[in-house]
Amino acid sequence: MPQFRLTVEYDGTHYAGWQLQSGQDSIQARLEAALAQIFGAPLRVYGAGRTDAGVHALGQVATFHAPRPFACAKLQRALNAYLPPDIAVCEAAAVSDDFDPRRAALARVYEYRILNRPTRSALAYRHEWLVREPLDFDAMSLAAAQFLGERDFAAMRSVGSAEKTTLRRVDVSAWRRGGDDRLIYRVEGTAFLRHMVRTMVALMVTIGRRKLPPGAVAAILGSRDRARAPGSAPACGLFLVEVRY
Repeated sequence: MPQFRLTVEYDGTHYAGWQLQSGQDSIQARLEAALAQIFGAPLRVYGAGRTDAGVHALGQVATFHAPRPFACAKLQRALNAYLPPDIAVCEAAAVSDDFDPRRAALARVYEYRILNRPTRSALAYRHEWLVREPLDFDAMSLAAAQFLGERDFAAMRSVGSAEKTTLRRVDVSAWRRGGDDRLIYRVEGTAFLRHMVRTMVALMVTIGRRKLPPGAVAAILGSRDRARAPGSAPACGLFLVEVRY
């Protein structure tokens, strides 16, 4: 059975996340339904990682084994014909039978987008976190640098997570301006804990509001205490940009 790799873009606003969930709509469920239409049989799709409800993707990677050969360009067109407008297959490619989209990944890249102005946007509210008060960009940049390297991120994960280890390595952690009123955070690492990026962003925004100093990052990480970090930033601002192999 040939294996195909899909690069998928989606707006996660109306979905319960990537993963199949009983009684809820998900990206994985939509892809599997489209493949069932094409091949006439149920097929299982495997993703490079989960995204939570409301989180978006520009470059999620998924694989599936097809019951018969299929031209890649034709597969892409067929999937996009059956998928809803907020999910799109950007690329379809044949890969070796042993390719695992999760285990083979060398890095995952996320971005978080903030609209920093007093008034909301009618166009971007599904894709940005509206923070009305002014933010200290320099303080947030200093805080972002403290996440670099291999660290214990126990204080940044969601309560009840079952990961065996909370050690993670972050290779890129930086803010940039996306115009006069937009801030974009980019983070790259091998893997992330559940809600880790959104909690990191929430902490940096707290620092940007000048409610904590930039040095608070090291102290909170060192505590390993989730209660010392703020609640997670809204899902709407988070994008899985790329999975690197």
